[in-house]
Amino acid sequence: MPIKRIKIQKRLFFLVVILSCMMAEGIAQSLSAFGHISRDPRFSASNYCIYPDTVLSRQTPPPTGKRPFYISHYGRHGSRYLNNRKGYDVPYQILAKADSADKLTPQGQHVLQQLKEIIDDSEGRWGDLSELGKQQHRGIARRMMIRFPEVFEGKAHVDAKSTVVNRCILSMGSAIQSMVGMNPKLQVKMDASEHDMWYMNHQDKYLRDSMMTSTTKKAFSEFCKDREQNHRLMSLLFNDSVYIKEHVDEVWLNYYLLKAALIQQNTRMGEKIDILDMFTYEDIHRFWQKENAWWYFNYGPSLLNGGKQPYTQRFLLRKMIEEADSCLQLRKPGVQLRFGHETIVLPLTCLLELNDFGYQTYNLEELEEKGWWACMVFPMASNIQFVFYRENPFDKDVLVKVLLNEEEATLPIRSDIAPYYHWSDFKDYYLKKLDAYEKGN
Repeated sequence: MPIKRIKIQKRLFFLVVILSCMMAEGIAQSLSAFGHISRDPRFSASNYCIYPDTVLSRQTPPPTGKRPFYISHYGRHGSRYLNNRKGYDVPYQILAKADSADKLTPQGQHVLQQLKEIIDDSEGRWGDLSELGKQQHRGIARRMMIRFPEVFEGKAHVDAKSTVVNRCILSMGSAIQSMVGMNPKLQVKMDASEHDMWYMNHQDKYLRDSMMTSTTKKAFSEFCKDREQNHRLMSLLFNDSVYIKEHVDEVWLNYYLLKAALIQQNTRMGEKIDILDMFTYEDIHRFWQKENAWWYFNYGPSLLNGGKQPYTQRFLLRKMIEEADSCLQLRKPGVQLRFGHETIVLPLTCLLELNDFGYQTYNLEELEEKGWWACMVFPMASNIQFVFYRENPFDKDVLVKVLLNEEEATLPIRSDIAPYYHWSDFKDYYLKKLDAYEKGN
């Protein structure tokens, strides 16, 4: 049965509860992905998910005497509009053509009208940061200052960098606006330049070219085989089965209609359309499975294409380690903020092996059961924060805690004080890992 209409306020409530609980538990999921989708279908949106802007979860107290003194951060831009028209034009043109031939049902005509309204709302805003996106970054910045006030005391330094994409620059500006509003004394520096793109948004040609190998294509095609068709949806939209067979690309129409519906949670159109209600929970779950698998082998550690895709972010991780080492020499180093994209946050998370997102397999069917759920990593405004602790500027035993979307994360490093880790152990593990990759390539 198609899902029933759920009021937007109730959907948001459930999404906040679901994601906040899950992130607090890492990948030990209390519900299946289908269970979460049944509670709120928008959970399936993958990189279109809105940020879980929740009440702060309880943090593990640091070891006695240790205080936060420096934060190093990389975050994705906030909620945005669709990047380009294609995602809307594909379903719109299929339905418009059918409408001109009098082949749409009343439901199909309704969906066509809603797509037109969505396109009109998005025109001239392709890829732009939405108002919700600005709010997300103001909230993240506010909570960072509330949670770690020692780092932001007095004339603390805030060094912020963004990729040269407008939505990232505006995300940076929104975060800084919030911080300065809370402490006008902050010494802020902002920059967005091609000069830093070699590590802020590195595009590795070798690894990108190896994303879709023949092995990967075959495995993904097999995985998607029983997850792409939606004959029930076609019968809701069209009044002629022969027309569907001869003129409608069922796979792409099903895919793009769901994508179009799911991204609206990031814009003001989220409360005005009901396209999502045509899909069953089973439809949406199959879509989620396909999206999750696609992100796994393109940006995750899939063995299908060599398991090396997370190393696209080797320059960023090495840069963050080097800059942290430099900042640790300062009496009051402050904060380094970096604003970019989900195509950085996801592979960086996998490279760090946060919450076991470094899990490697050839079998795409294992991902759901093992908890490798990309949507948990890179919602809009997703972020990774390295928070550093010490007793005083002369303390050599510096500790670091990593937060994924503001929740304490586990690392693949032994620690007697987890979720805190000795910085020397952190550096030793990851620099050896980076060195080994670079020597082997």
